[in-house]
Order: sequence, then structure tokens, then C-alpha cells
Amino acid sequence: MKDFKNKVVFITGGASGAGFGQAQIFSEAGAKVVIADVRDDHLATVKKYFDDKGAPAHVIKLDVTDRKGWAAAAEETEKTFGVPDVLVLTAGVNVFGPAEATTFDDYDWVMGVCLGGVINGLVTFVPKMIKAGGQRHIGATVSYGAFVAGATTAPYTAAKVAVLSLLESYWIALKPYNIGVTALCPANINSNIWDSALKTRPKELSNTGYNVTDKGQNFLASIHKNGMDPRVLANWLKEAIEEEQFLCLPYKHAEAMVRSEHQRWIDYTTPGGQKLVDIRPTLPKSKLDGEIMMEREGTSMMDAPPPVEGQEAPPVAFGNFDTGGFAMANANVDFVKEEKKYKA
Repeated sequence: MKDFKNKVVFITGGASGAGFGQAQIFSEAGAKVVIADVRDDHLATVKKYFDDKGAPAHVIKLDVTDRKGWAAAAEETEKTFGVPDVLVLTAGVNVFGPAEATTFDDYDWVMGVCLGGVINGLVTFVPKMIKAGGQRHIGATVSYGAFVAGATTAPYTAAKVAVLSLLESYWIALKPYNIGVTALCPANINSNIWDSALKTRPKELSNTGYNVTDKGQNFLASIHKNGMDPRVLANWLKEAIEEEQFLCLPYKHAEAMVRSEHQRWIDYTTPGGQKLVDIRPTLPKSKLDGEIMMEREGTSMMDAPPPVEGQEAPPVAFGNFDTGGFAMANANVDFVKEEKKYKA
């Protein structure tokens, strides 16, 4: 798909961060954008933005875990602009804490939005896109987290791995219908995903094993503010759609990144290789390792010295913030190691 003029682009999480960047870029390319988001304040802001520009845009309040809400959003979109030519599934949430402290509510919330929201979008719109015919495309903002695992990211990375595999299945399945699929996998983005744990987590899913405080989330915000600009990220997605590219890592060293992250799976297949997985983090980093880390983490690295071959890559500068127990367990979790629990 090379021309977006008068195309209908439906974007979840479209009222802030990566989604808003996508709404801007596709609108500027001539598309009619439908912006779905769960936050009224963000929707009001983007509505004014596009009204002031006189650009064709429509906002819809949508909780991506609500299947009845999806059906209503699809009907409203068709009545307003028509069946989407491009479906972009960007809505996401995150929260950090020790995997062993994760509760059912932590899983249900994060995976409900990050995985369930994508499933709901696909099941709602794919049949309509097939029936409408013509060239169409589906994009989803996955995450670099789809390639990694972490002791404090279990629900999020599990959801993202699942989304990447899900999208690949649809990429294969939808080729005969002339519908392309793109999985966008950025690392650090300048977004407000950090705010979701405080502002959009449902009360009925509030039982968490993690320490989540204003101070801790502000620390996370200090990391995200140095990430990739949403408009830059959106241009990567637009170009990937134009090229009918399935996997889009928005970095110069994309191929090296994927090879590096998947080396561990090869290593896991033998006892000797598994030992390499354990010791590799302690080995000196190459110049390429340093360049890749700079790309992933964003402008927080701008003041760091350039990477030198054979030396440790420079540390990421996260700002002068008290971490507030970020990514630690609640103090009242009685089975994790004491050093993993936050003590105010």
C-alpha cells in the first residue's frame, strides 16, 4: 500500500504516545483517521488537534478489553468513514515487578489489554476487511519485549511474544485476501505508558503483587521521556506498510538485534550453551553492543561517551530520580526475598 489518501485508518491507543504519532503521520498522508482510546481527557485533546487542522478524524472511546465496545466502535467507524483500510493496534499497558510476586490480576490486566486487545481487534475487523475487498493492511505496535525475557516483566513480555506469533499467523493467513500485516517492535518510546498503572487499571483488577507508587512511576517516566519520538516511530510503521514488510524493528541495527536476542535460544539447546547464557552478561561489550543499546534506549544515551571495542558499553542515564521502589514487590508479599521487597 503506497497511497494513504482517503484511506480509513483505525488506531487503538490513538490519543497519546505512539498511537497519537501514528494518527498524525497517517492523517498528514491524507488518511481519514479513527482514534480509539480509553481516556476521555486524551480523546478531547486529539479531537481539538484535528479539528483545528481541519483534518478528517473521528474519536471513539474504547476499552480494548470490551468486546461489545469493539462491535460498537466498528459500527460507528463504518457509518462515519467506512471499513478500515488500515487497522493499527497500538493500545498497551505495563507494570513492573518480580515475576514470582505476580498476581492473577496483574496477568489479567496486562495480558487482557496487550494481548486480548489485539485479539479483539483482529476478530472484530478482519472479517469486515475481507468482505470489503481491496488491498488492506493490519499493523500492531508490539514491542522489543517480544524478543526478550526479564525477571520483572513477565506479564508484558509474555503478552508481546504471543502477539508477535499471532500476527505472524495472520500474516500467513491473510496473504490470499490481499491484506498485509506488520509487527512494529520498538524498545523505549517517549510515551505515557508509565501512567497506565495509575490511571487506567480497573479497580476490579487492582490486586497486585508489585510496588506501584507515584514516585516509582515517575522514575519510569524519566526513562520513557528519552525514548524514540512517536512521530519518528510512526514513520517507520508507515514505510513498513508501504513495503509490505512483516517485521519492523525501527533501528539501523535491526538485523543484528534480532540475531543477538535469539542466540540464547540456540545456546539453551545444549548444557554448554546454557552456561554461555549465564556468563554472557559479564563479558566485555563490543562497540556494536554499545551502539545497539544506544538505539534501544534513546536519547538518554546522548551524553554518554561513544562505545569502544572490547570495553563495557556506557551505562544508560535514567535521570536523577528516586526510584521509589520501582519494579519491586509489595512490602506485604511474604514469600519473595527481602531484597526484592520495597521498604519505604
